[in-house]
Amino acid sequence: MTGPAREGQTAREAGLEGRVAVVLRLGTYVAVGLIMCGVILMLASGRSPLDPAPAFDPARLLDDLIALQPAGFLWLGLLVVLATPAARVAVSVAGFVRAGETRMAGVAVLVLVVIGVGILFGTAGA
Repeated sequence: MTGPAREGQTAREAGLEGRVAVVLRLGTYVAVGLIMCGVILMLASGRSPLDPAPAFDPARLLDDLIALQPAGFLWLGLLVVLATPAARVAVSVAGFVRAGETRMAGVAVLVLVVIGVGILFGTAGA
């Protein structure tokens, strides 16, 4: 395919790839920043990175962040690391739907379902 239709498709693909790249870049920067804050707070409080880590408690996450506890920043950074690939797939679903690519959107939705099932099974024993 040549001409305007091919150019429009290329621009649309580039737009989706650009949005996906922004999500991945932003997720990485936020995660690194949070983990870096946690490490700095840990060292400032005299704790060693080799000390046993507190268990993850989602109910305490906000309180730990407000109290500037290192664990809150470290756990939130790890959550952002884990959520970034799923956010990338979600952005892809939206882009594929917008582009009218229903087959690719369906595949991306299935990938999100697999991620969700993995999270459910992975946290069921916790």
